[in-house]
Amino acid sequence: MALPIKYSFRNALVRWRSTIATVLGIGLVVFVFVLLQSLAAGIEKSSGNTGDPRNVMIVRKGSTSESASLISRDNLREIRYFEEIARNEQGEAVISADVLVLVNLPRRDGTEANVLLRGVTARGMELRPQVELVAGRWFRPGMREIVVSAKLARRFANFDVGQSFRTGNSTFTVVGWLDGQGSAFDSECWLDADECRSVFERDMYSSFLARVPDAGAMSNLIARIESDRRFKLKAESEVEYYRSQTMTAAPIRWLGGFLAITMSIGAVFAAMNTMYAAVGARTREIGTLRVLGYRRRSVVIALLLEGAMLALVGGVVGCVAAYQWNGYTTATMGFETFSEIVFQFAVTPPLVAQGLVFAVVVGIMGTLLPAIRASRLPVIEALKAI
Repeated sequence: MALPIKYSFRNALVRWRSTIATVLGIGLVVFVFVLLQSLAAGIEKSSGNTGDPRNVMIVRKGSTSESASLISRDNLREIRYFEEIARNEQGEAVISADVLVLVNLPRRDGTEANVLLRGVTARGMELRPQVELVAGRWFRPGMREIVVSAKLARRFANFDVGQSFRTGNSTFTVVGWLDGQGSAFDSECWLDADECRSVFERDMYSSFLARVPDAGAMSNLIARIESDRRFKLKAESEVEYYRSQTMTAAPIRWLGGFLAITMSIGAVFAAMNTMYAAVGARTREIGTLRVLGYRRRSVVIALLLEGAMLALVGGVVGCVAAYQWNGYTTATMGFETFSEIVFQFAVTPPLVAQGLVFAVVVGIMGTLLPAIRASRLPVIEALKAI
């Protein structure tokens, strides 16, 4: 004979103190798990949201990122005439040669961090339509002017429009803020490419970005560049390039998993302790259930259901708490560029589902042994218990 479900609900309500302790304990574990995983998801979302499917990214073969790539100007002079590259109304190749430089700048809190400066051409801005100017104006070549990310401006000193900052032997004036709409460009500052090469004494470019008219031209351009031994270059879709730049998310996922496992072990023991205490307080009750004809299996299932139910409530509490951070902007150091990368917490539906499943598993594991012990209590001894 099976115990009615309302038995488990009634016990949770009657013993409300232990119920609250169990719910909050498991809720805290789920909160940490979901929040850390949302950090990694935010980084991956930022990289996955970057790029135009019509663009081809070209970097040095063997380089892990643009900042580690060096391409000669001779390569640009040759590649720009490839027929696979799209032409604008003036018949000019839609291709940009970018220069990436890391500089160390002070934050608003007094600490320092690396910032990624991207030297771009007019074609470079045309190739990245998701980047918008939200304050001020675009830089003028040769005037030591720069446009910074609006999100970086909230974190770094002297990044307000009209302010200046010094790096190396040059002083740059901030003339505008850009918004990358949640992409990797939110972690960059833009200036003129030739001026960037001159100021930082760079003879080579870091990458090329080219527009192609269709998918067939993209495949042909990638194959042509990678098969030509003169160039020693690697080409791929810009979207795929940025999607692969998620090395920073891996350690956060590992940390989240490690902390989740560590805390879940503690949560399991806490749940076991709570359930053992609950079983001890309900010894006569369990004995009465056995006398009334309920089998051991029914007692185990009822206690497991109670543990799973409390854990699920705790999981919901943890997920709701974590969701309050959804969309919150933060930053960390990117392992691909070793610069400050800005991103947002992303508490996604799959993460919430994982958190709830994780909570139920912890609740069942913590309840299993106390439930088995309760089912094996001798009936006579249970009825004699005070």
